[in-house]
Amino acid sequence: MKIRKGDTVQVLSGNDKGKTGEVLEVIPKSEKIIVKGINIRKKHVKPRKQGEEGGIISVECPIHSAKVNVVCSKCNKPARIGYEMDKDKKVRVCRRCGTKLK
Repeated sequence: MKIRKGDTVQVLSGNDKGKTGEVLEVIPKSEKIIVKGINIRKKHVKPRKQGEEGGIISVECPIHSAKVNVVCSKCNKPARIGYEMDKDKKVRVCRRCGTKLK
């Protein structure tokens, strides 16, 4: 997967289309990611310990990685990601402007 934890991404399709957020978690096995403030669902929680409160909480649920594009730090637009060899390291590169991404 070309998306990493900490990247800023923009949603391309779905209910949250056009919104941007930071990647909190990457799940490579199912090719899904969890993005801060995107795909929020309500979860009913029971109190497990004595003194703990139950209730309804909001939780970010995973979305498929194909529904998002990484936002380039230089051109501030969603762009596809490519790879280049920099000495002996593989580096991610913005396909729109050619900037190397961290």
